[in-house]
Amino acid sequence: MKDDEEYSLVTVKRRYGGVISRGEFKGEAIKVKSQFLLEENDFLISKRQIVHCACGLVPLELAGSIVSNEYSVLRAREGNDVVFLNYFAQQPRVSESFLKCSIGIVIEKMLFKLNDWMKQKFQFPSLEEQQKIADCLTSADELITFQTKKLDALKTHKKGLMQQLFPAEGEMVSKLRFPGFREKGAWSKEKLGTVATLYKGKGISKVEIVANGIRPCIRYGELYTIYGETIYETASRTNVVANELFLSKKNDVIIPASGETKIDIAKASCVMRDDIALGSDLNVVRSSLNGVFLSYQLNGPLRWSIAKVAQGDTVVHLYPTQIERLDVLIPSPIEQQKIADCLTSIDELIADQAKKIDTLKAHKKGLMQQLFPAMDEVVV
Repeated sequence: MKDDEEYSLVTVKRRYGGVISRGEFKGEAIKVKSQFLLEENDFLISKRQIVHCACGLVPLELAGSIVSNEYSVLRAREGNDVVFLNYFAQQPRVSESFLKCSIGIVIEKMLFKLNDWMKQKFQFPSLEEQQKIADCLTSADELITFQTKKLDALKTHKKGLMQQLFPAEGEMVSKLRFPGFREKGAWSKEKLGTVATLYKGKGISKVEIVANGIRPCIRYGELYTIYGETIYETASRTNVVANELFLSKKNDVIIPASGETKIDIAKASCVMRDDIALGSDLNVVRSSLNGVFLSYQLNGPLRWSIAKVAQGDTVVHLYPTQIERLDVLIPSPIEQQKIADCLTSIDELIADQAKKIDTLKAHKKGLMQQLFPAMDEVVV
């Protein structure tokens, strides 16, 4: 390796995510203990991320890259298909075999021992059957990739629409307005506290979440992981009695009161039903504005404004008094509804596309269960 040559240092994404580049480096600037020059279809296994099954094939565009000695590198011998090996490694029983051949007490820090793993016996079909299986699963992955790109395109389209439908910073009129509103003039600017009343939710602990509880409820952490701009059905329920809860009114907008980062805490959802219990770490914005419209505005152009007023570093807090000081831009109620309907329709397309991808992934998982026999021993 020459000091003046450029090399791409690669890494492996977790859970069979594939091999990706970490960027371009001069040979003299690569600070790793040793380097290995890769070829197309080399199979990499991370020695340090074995619990996450971080492994994958080197694509053509990364041939000639280098990898550190933190990875084991396998090359298929004649008579074996390395793409088949990649799918073979995605089976739960094979990932379990990786762990069995690792040393260490803390599971996240276990070190994979390739030589021990290579001593195991696995049953492989003929080369022709390996290639058939690899082709079948590659087709499934290509379809998943195609549909994922469509999902990404929809998300990009939504982001662009939001930038067009809401006025830019310092502006009072959006760039894109629906027919019938283009001559209506500027939106009004108001402090959120003058057009809304702010409340805090009331405690619902984790132990008070019951699978078949009598009342639907929302806890703040679910805003980060489950819900978008609208909430019709809840993921959680509780048996806590009504007089010990804060219950929603349809059109309430909820924002987390705490989170890990200032930008993450800027997350709003509109509750579309009455009498849903709202947990203690939620700010509740109750107003006559269209709540869906307000949620999109808070998640879009006002997201950074929320992040700026949030307080804290390790744990970030957002208080009603801070939210009240936010400047919101307000068109007529009819235009609010038009904007909410437009963005909601895009979100419905996004949700449908995500379900399609989930279905394809489930189909691939079922295919793998059928194509790889469930056997006690498996031959390398």
